[in-house]
Amino acid sequence: MKNLSKNLLLAILVFFVVSFLFSNINGDSSKAKPANLGEIVTAIQNGTVKQVEVDGDKLNITYANNDKRVAFKEPTDSFTTMLKNYGVAPEKIAAVDVQVKQPSGTSVWLGALLPIVLPLVLFIGFFWFMMRQAQGMNNRAMSFGQTAQREPPDQKKRTGVTFKDVAGVKEAKQELVEVVEFLKFPKKFTALGAKIPKGVLLVGSPGTGKTLLAKAVAGEADVPFFNISGSEFVEMFVGVGASRVRDLFRRAKKAAPSIIFVDEIDAVARQRGSGLGGSHDEREQTLNQILVEMDGFDTDTNVIIIAATNRPDVLDPALLRPGRFDRRVILDPPDMLSREEILKVHSRKKPLSPDVNLKKIAQRTPGFSGADLANLLNEAAILAAQRNKKQVEMIDCVESIEKVMLGPERKSHILTPAEKKITAVHEAGHALVSACLPNADPVHKVSIISRGQAAGYTLKLPDIEKHLHQRAEFIDDLAVMLAGNVAEREVFGDVTTGAQNDFRQATKLARKMVTEFGMSELGMRTYGQKEELIFLGREISEQRDYSEKVAEGIDAAVDKFLKQAAETAKKIVHKMRPALDAIVATLLEKETLEQEEFAALVKPFLVAPVRVTAASE
Repeated sequence: MKNLSKNLLLAILVFFVVSFLFSNINGDSSKAKPANLGEIVTAIQNGTVKQVEVDGDKLNITYANNDKRVAFKEPTDSFTTMLKNYGVAPEKIAAVDVQVKQPSGTSVWLGALLPIVLPLVLFIGFFWFMMRQAQGMNNRAMSFGQTAQREPPDQKKRTGVTFKDVAGVKEAKQELVEVVEFLKFPKKFTALGAKIPKGVLLVGSPGTGKTLLAKAVAGEADVPFFNISGSEFVEMFVGVGASRVRDLFRRAKKAAPSIIFVDEIDAVARQRGSGLGGSHDEREQTLNQILVEMDGFDTDTNVIIIAATNRPDVLDPALLRPGRFDRRVILDPPDMLSREEILKVHSRKKPLSPDVNLKKIAQRTPGFSGADLANLLNEAAILAAQRNKKQVEMIDCVESIEKVMLGPERKSHILTPAEKKITAVHEAGHALVSACLPNADPVHKVSIISRGQAAGYTLKLPDIEKHLHQRAEFIDDLAVMLAGNVAEREVFGDVTTGAQNDFRQATKLARKMVTEFGMSELGMRTYGQKEELIFLGREISEQRDYSEKVAEGIDAAVDKFLKQAAETAKKIVHKMRPALDAIVATLLEKETLEQEEFAALVKPFLVAPVRVTAASE
């Protein structure tokens, strides 16, 4: 439609230009003033006319003083006949230089043919433009089968990313070194009869760097890199996905050695036979073509396929067998040392103040992925720019951590004095119980400033990275979760809706302890099997593999965990009421307590000293 509009405007412009030229073919470039025939006849009789040029029915008159006029006569009569009809004497006519201008052959032909030819040319041109547009639409329809992969415009430039730009995934990089060496030195492997895995599957949570790592492989190997998303294979037309797969592999083989990177491959590689449409489902046809291209009859191509997904459990088994995606590279969330390395990479182009300690930032960000850390430093840079700073300072980074974890400060969300005190009591209960229990994470910050959906928050972070958790840790965590509600009951004798999310999280954890972790009296087994419809990609139900009697036991075990946790929190809050009141008073005054301030505040009330992590020392 855009090209059609452009062509129509061009045709209209050409029409006006031709019309303008045609209308001025016989035009006089002089600026002669118009005159009527009566004035001309009178001037001839007075002898003031020197010359008359007759051009058809147009009269160009030149006076004795070289003044020029233009007039028009009747086309049927000649100029001399017209003068005789006006009664001009013959000697007066003879005294005037009368010149008759003969029309040129070009003017005659243009005057005769242009009114006929011009509309015909415009019609033919318009018809040609319409046919061209229709042909273009047909070409686009036929090009549906071509892949929409993205590759560098100049294949010599490649991706420009190397392993130096990827931090925190040492094991994953070691796995991919073999791929790089094979692409660089294929004869080194083939001489010994070795075959490099054709497919490498990158598995990891969102933001762990799967796409960046694939680009780094292409950059290290210095080969063409074809990038496409799994969803781009499937269209509304039958067979388009399979056609695009063939086209993608054809281009990759032509540029071999090369790398094909398929992001979110689970969009087309889900287990067959589990969705809608039966065996003729378009998505399944696309998957079948991928399987054939990866390990069919043509197996001698030097093309490596790298795919990324965060749902390896839904992939078709045929895709994961040896000869296809037979190598999995797991990208775990980065630990503390890896987070520090990632922060160093993302802070290269940011002017950091000398007080910025990346190690402390890494300690305060457990569970952050590489994308989260990049976003953290970006938010810190934005915050520093808003404050008209020349460098990013540590305070900007700390505030950015809380913004990424909890959301921005809601300065417009102003609490009433009563609500502010309730929030302070609630958060003080969380912080106090966490400080008293030996297996709970240490408190890093307590605040009654609204962030995100929370009116206040208590920030707890572990001392070290943990991959295995003990039952005692979960029991203490349950007590900390319910401590806010318990503190409200202790101080006000009533409760509010502020503990809604605490109850939800506590119930979820307690149920997992019973049904998944085997930490209850019901025994060392799991209860319930989660079912999932593959074509929907989400959990929709849970199959109960236990009786109604066992279900009652599960509910009773969950209630027991929660009641014990509430009783533990109640004892601590009641016993440490002076410490609770001191925390509340300080929060109402300062609104925020950092780890050092909180530790100094509650230390006199505790038998055992409050734990302080290395981040605050």
